[in-house]
Amino acid sequence: MSAVHVQPRAQPEALPFSNAWTRAFSVFGLILMWWAAARTAASPQLFPGPAQVFGFAWLQITNGDLPWNISITLARVVAAFCVAMLVGGVLGYLAGRSRRADAIMDPWAVVALNLPVLVVVVLTYIWVGLNDTAAVLAVAIAKAPTVFVTVREGARALDPQLEEIALVFRLSHWRRVRRIEAPQLMPYISASARSGLSITWKIVLVVELLGRPNGVGFALNLFFQNFNVAGILAYGLAFAGIMLAVETAVLQPWERRATAWRRRV
Repeated sequence: MSAVHVQPRAQPEALPFSNAWTRAFSVFGLILMWWAAARTAASPQLFPGPAQVFGFAWLQITNGDLPWNISITLARVVAAFCVAMLVGGVLGYLAGRSRRADAIMDPWAVVALNLPVLVVVVLTYIWVGLNDTAAVLAVAIAKAPTVFVTVREGARALDPQLEEIALVFRLSHWRRVRRIEAPQLMPYISASARSGLSITWKIVLVVELLGRPNGVGFALNLFFQNFNVAGILAYGLAFAGIMLAVETAVLQPWERRATAWRRRV
């Protein structure tokens, strides 16, 4: 019998540019289009160009206003995000594992999901007061229902065969949660975290605009009253850039690590 020679599979050709260079060219093209649009605008105050916006941002950085306001907003975002993930995750897990708990909490989740964020913010300020506790609580209440729904679906999708294995080996409740349930829930938790972060910081800006004396939302309100479009763009782009960096450097690697076991199965 003649030997069968297996030809090695050809490796894919390397791309001429890496993803980093592609992203850099994309950002450069966006700035170039922004510059061209600003050149054709009727007034530089109405639509400032990149140089004017970046110059204003640098001025705000050197005088300390931009770092101060961003740090305050980031603290509120982190606090509200953690509260929403903790409360929504725990309640979602309980609802996904217990039909009775789901029957109790589902109507509340439906109401919370359909309640306008502005109503939640205004009522929280009225009942709790114009303080940081009310700001964080309002954002957490607005975000927790989406975390609840996502984690509940993950808890419902847990593999029953793995549950039977845990019973056969008589694993303790904590080891069953840690070794069997948590890895299966991680894709749902990471998905709710990524979407939750982008929603949370937007709600925080609205909360600050309505009732706080500091933060990015407060600064945007001042710029709006003074018709300072360059200030609005400078603060908006700076904070969006920081949130993008957090997602790229923290949330995306965490999501890949949390779901790595699926690629090994």
